[in-house]
Amino acid sequence: MIFDKEGNTSIVYQEKISITTFLDNLNNGYDKVKDDNLILNLFSFEKLIAGDVLEFLELSRKHKKNEKSFVIVTNKVSYNEVPEEIMVTPTLQEAKDIIEMEEIERDLGL
Repeated sequence: MIFDKEGNTSIVYQEKISITTFLDNLNNGYDKVKDDNLILNLFSFEKLIAGDVLEFLELSRKHKKNEKSFVIVTNKVSYNEVPEEIMVTPTLQEAKDIIEMEEIERDLGL
């Protein structure tokens, strides 16, 4: 599992594994990134469906309770295919933009 830290945001990715293994590895390494905004880069997964993204819902809820952003990056599942609770974007730049907007909202108390 690779954690690429940029300021207060960690981008998490790993090559050639299953979603279940990725999620297990992320849960095991969560203490390293629990205080950061998280971007999960899922571009390495060739076959990805909405059900796979929903596997991250519990972790997303947990992370957002700590007032941190949680964004999944994939172009294989659109944000329309998953509940509003889980943020999905097709590009890394959009994920960074969402985190920036959410940080502004938190600073303003919205």
